[in-house]
Amino acid sequence: MKFSDVIGQEDVKERLRQMVAEERVPHAMMLCGPRGCGKMAMAMAFASYLLCAEKTGGDSCGACPQCAMTARLAHPDLHFSYPVIRPAGTGSEHKMSSDDFIDEWRGMLSHGPYFTMDKWLDEMGAANQQALIGVGESDLLLKALSLKSSQGGYKVSIIWLPERMNAECANKMLKLLEEPPHRTVFIMVCEEPEKLIDTIRSRAQRIDMRRISEEDICEALVSRRGIDADAARRIAHSAGGSWLGALEELDAEGEKRQFLDMFISLMRLAYMRKIKDLRKWSESAAALGREKQRRMLEYFMRLVRENFVYNFHNPQLCYMTRDEENFARNFAPYINEANVIEMAGLMNRAMRDIGQNANAKIVFFDMATNIIVSLIRK
Repeated sequence: MKFSDVIGQEDVKERLRQMVAEERVPHAMMLCGPRGCGKMAMAMAFASYLLCAEKTGGDSCGACPQCAMTARLAHPDLHFSYPVIRPAGTGSEHKMSSDDFIDEWRGMLSHGPYFTMDKWLDEMGAANQQALIGVGESDLLLKALSLKSSQGGYKVSIIWLPERMNAECANKMLKLLEEPPHRTVFIMVCEEPEKLIDTIRSRAQRIDMRRISEEDICEALVSRRGIDADAARRIAHSAGGSWLGALEELDAEGEKRQFLDMFISLMRLAYMRKIKDLRKWSESAAALGREKQRRMLEYFMRLVRENFVYNFHNPQLCYMTRDEENFARNFAPYINEANVIEMAGLMNRAMRDIGQNANAKIVFFDMATNIIVSLIRK
């Protein structure tokens, strides 16, 4: 992975290059930003840059032995930590770690560094389990980083979603960050950095990545995916600064289409006050995995916002696909100043309850029935 492979984010690339040039690379950093902005891609590109023996033109060369090992995800001085589930057939005494799913991880990364938690859960066969980083991971990392660099340079630890560390793991990781091994760089890739304990956040340099510009997404769609320029511009606009969003637009039959159908069904049933059908809808939503439920609720909140903004009749403010806009033409007036905050609040509360392992059927049915009341305030 090279800087040139990362879509957009030129300001962050230049900042990272400058750190290396001035020999002031922090021992720990946090790459933060919204979903699909390329945090993991940037982390891998920076790791390659640090480990490369023959940097060229402000990027890793892609040809030296170091780059070859990094490209195969087999560099002995590059370590990955990530949330995992309990492997099938193991008991409570087993300390879960990244080693349990290393083959699945490498297989997923071989298809590119832009992916979601849902994708990773599918790779692990997680079903309804939630992925966490446990104390087994901190023990594994401590052992690996205590060894000298095999190539005589940096050792790099990329930690994907460190906010999913449990308390015991976080405390051990804190000690590792307080006394880092020689020439070791920790790159934490965060989506919800506020969930990290304050003492870890205070020991890492935070770098915020913005949403990718429409121009960069459009150019990538044309050059990497062979999309027609006009179609690429529309997709780039509706993607909302997310490369993952752009890829989802290309897959009309994918998850986003499913979420839109669920949203349309929910709003129609709530408008018609069909309580029995809303109960069936809630059961269908509850059958999804918890991570997918959270993703769906995030999508619902975005659509509530987009339908509210649609009422202002300013296309530049709206980021909807053609199918979403077709529904909004008739539905948007039902999302207004009287209920937009309440509607978003209901979905946000449902997402919080799902994250706390509440009964999903009850959570979704409660949200659905309250939406009936909100829609009355049209």
